[in-house]
Amino acid sequence: MLDIYTLGEEVLQEKCQKVTKFDNALKILVDAMFDTMDEADGVGLAAPQVGVNQRLFVIHIRGAEKRAYINPQIIETSIETDTDEEGCLSIPGVWHDVQRPARVTVQAQDVEGKAFQVKAEGLLARALQHENDHLNGVLFIDRLSDEEREKMVQAYEKRNKSQRRKKR
Repeated sequence: MLDIYTLGEEVLQEKCQKVTKFDNALKILVDAMFDTMDEADGVGLAAPQVGVNQRLFVIHIRGAEKRAYINPQIIETSIETDTDEEGCLSIPGVWHDVQRPARVTVQAQDVEGKAFQVKAEGLLARALQHENDHLNGVLFIDRLSDEEREKMVQAYEKRNKSQRRKKR
């Protein structure tokens, strides 16, 4: 299990570096990220969320393929958009509607370095965009108006403060 970094951690605001070594260490990291994501009951998890500055994320939508996306690039987005509620393992307890393109095409590499392409819509399209944002130092709350973002930060801080009290 890996620690999930939360709002305020510098690594969550950084643009990640390209993965250049496709070795056993990468496979171990990917497996640990899947385990961490599953334990936290998430749909996706990006490397910076576990303190690793690399262009990599994992996604597992229940009933769909479990897949690692290394050096992903969104190469096409639809003009049509979709608005739906999003949350984030790095901002636990906070959700908000976010507007995103309804469909995307992503090009990436697997843990062996082999290129692949995915065309997605629905929850997978949303998850791909959300996790890809993490690789560019963008959180879902950064896509909100300044006023809404501030409300979300305050809600997170209030929840976090009460969680710390409960642990004592």
